[in-house]
Amino acid sequence: MPEIMTTREMAEYLRLHQITICKFAAEGKIPAIRVGRVWRFDKEAIDKWISEGQSKNVPKRKKR
Repeated sequence: MPEIMTTREMAEYLRLHQITICKFAAEGKIPAIRVGRVWRFDKEAIDKWISEGQSKNVPKRKKR
């Protein structure tokens, strides 16, 4: 059974502010489901998003 997390729990898990979590969810930057007026997050989907993002979202440094 999936572990569903609230915005507060997700903010603590990712060590980000709750407003940042809501902003990322609204912009589609983080996997989320909107239920009424609140956001919910599947921990397994977040963990997968983090592991996949390790190689995709790391900016490459320019050589000097």
